[in-house]
Amino acid sequence: MTPMSAPSISTPCIKVCVVDPLSALCIGCGRTVEEIARWGAMSEAERLAVMAGLEARLVQARSRGRRSGRAGGRGPKA
Repeated sequence: MTPMSAPSISTPCIKVCVVDPLSALCIGCGRTVEEIARWGAMSEAERLAVMAGLEARLVQARSRGRRSGRAGGRGPKA
């Protein structure tokens, strides 16, 4: 008899869990804190729908960061 295992849950998590204060998105996966908190309760269809837009979110958030002078975390050279 083989033990039953829990079904796997799709996740975009890459274990880089830091929320950017400007975008309010995790810099690792692109989810909001609310999405992360609800992830286990979401249906697979809901998770896949969120995951479909994460790359675009991260690209947009990074683009805004560069425009505000946050890219690279360095100030002007002396």
